Amino acid sequence: MSSFEQSGSPPRKYIRSIAGRDVMFDQEGFLWQPDDWCEEIAEVLARESGLESLGEKHWLVLRFLREFYYNNGRAPLNRHLAKGTALSLLEIEKLFPGGIKYGARRIAGLPNPKKCL
Repeated sequence: MSSFEQSGSPPRKYIRSIAGRDVMFDQEGFLWQPDDWCEEIAEVLARESGLESLGEKHWLVLRFLREFYYNNGRAPLNRHLAKGTALSLLEIEKLFPGGIKYGARRIAGLPNPKKCL
């Protein structure tokens, strides 16, 4: 019996095969390393979260999140996200199951917000 099965809680990090690659995730399904992200992984994570497909507005948000993260070393504040995508926060929240924090950021491959203190 694995330690996961014994304790009943998910491991702190785990590896899964996704989009033909072995990728490490944290216990909430966020990529452990943002550099492991690719568009194919985003598409799989989107489907798993309940999105049938990623449209133009989804990609606009995902690409802005990633670009901002790599240029600034952190995720954008919501006001920067809205301004940078020319979408309202309400519109962005509705695009992603789990909203911005646990939907868009997760699909964009950004670190878990709980690790960003």
